[in-house]
Amino acid sequence: MRLLVKILIVLLVIGGVVAAAYRPALDYWRQRNRPEWRTDQVVRGDLVAVVNATGQIQPVLSVQVGAFVSGPIVELPAEFNQEVRENDLLARIDPAIYDAIVQQESAILQVRQAEVQRVEALLQQARNDEQRGEALRARNIDFLSDTEWDQLQFNRMSLEAQLQVAKASVQQAQASLKNAQANLDYTFIRSPVDGIIIDRKIDPGQTLASQFQTPELFIVAPQMREKMHVHALIDEADIGLIREAQLRGLKVEFTVDAYMDDLFPGVIEEIRYSSTTTQNVVTYPVIVAAANPDLKLLPGMTANLSFVVDQREDVLKIPNAALRFFPEAGHVRESDRGLLDGTGIADREERASSEQQISADQRADARRRRTQRHVWIDDGELLRAVAVETGLNDNRYTEIVAGELIEGQTLVTGLQRN
Repeated sequence: MRLLVKILIVLLVIGGVVAAAYRPALDYWRQRNRPEWRTDQVVRGDLVAVVNATGQIQPVLSVQVGAFVSGPIVELPAEFNQEVRENDLLARIDPAIYDAIVQQESAILQVRQAEVQRVEALLQQARNDEQRGEALRARNIDFLSDTEWDQLQFNRMSLEAQLQVAKASVQQAQASLKNAQANLDYTFIRSPVDGIIIDRKIDPGQTLASQFQTPELFIVAPQMREKMHVHALIDEADIGLIREAQLRGLKVEFTVDAYMDDLFPGVIEEIRYSSTTTQNVVTYPVIVAAANPDLKLLPGMTANLSFVVDQREDVLKIPNAALRFFPEAGHVRESDRGLLDGTGIADREERASSEQQISADQRADARRRRTQRHVWIDDGELLRAVAVETGLNDNRYTEIVAGELIEGQTLVTGLQRN
């Protein structure tokens, strides 16, 4: 009997010890197996949204200078990268043939002019003869027969016609001389604009053949120091943002590989309507203008552009990682698990917006309502969802337009991996 009592006492003592240690042990076990979260804070500051693109630097205008006449190059003072003024000599074609043609046409013109003088003299003589015959017939009509009178009249009329022909021949000779002189002038190839020679496609002694097409000899780029263009292709999904940025006068910045430490400013000068489709991707050309006083921007360089499409100052913002984080159902409160298993608002909208069978107005409404999101905060043992309405975002932060968040509050952004 005593042994049984002793055993019962020992069991009661052991049970009491176990009962007393159970709660602390359970709490210890829960704390030990509790997940560790990566966190970040709600902050206040500025936000700048950008659209990134690549483009190619080109001169504002590329003037192609060709040759209208043929012949060997006898002078070539123009060099690559040379700055030239309007009417500066770039090259000269051998003028021997064209100079000879000018002299020939000049001699022909002199002959035609002399012919006019000869016909004018004959015409004056015919007019005098006609006046004398008229005076004789006035004294006595029998002094000249009708045949003789007709000869005087028609000789004068014939010489008047010959004078018109001679004058027309003079005009024809003048036009031929002018054409020959123009061809002679074309042997002097001059710059049509002020600019920089960015390409030269001929060498000294080369013979040009311009009978069938005008050969391209030089490319002159004007205003390279004042302004260069960056030709960028913008996706159709972003072209509306770019157009709005142009209307608001927002800035554009870009870099080039040749000067990695330099940041070049620019402005959106033109959005062209000529779309390009490549593998079902539609893009639109956007022209960005940039100053180039040091000639660092050269034709053909690749530019990496950032178009500022919107900006906010001193707004409440959260890290983007907090919006991308979705915990497991066992880590959140039961009332918030509907946001994870497909019954929540955010998931319904995401699922609806991805469906192809819904109407256009439903798709538009779903896209408008995508700003209604949820973030997670550590609420003791489980996570609690907080509804927020988002606004502008950049590559790191998103603006909070509405929601129960305050500056400095801690948000869960992921599970800490050991």
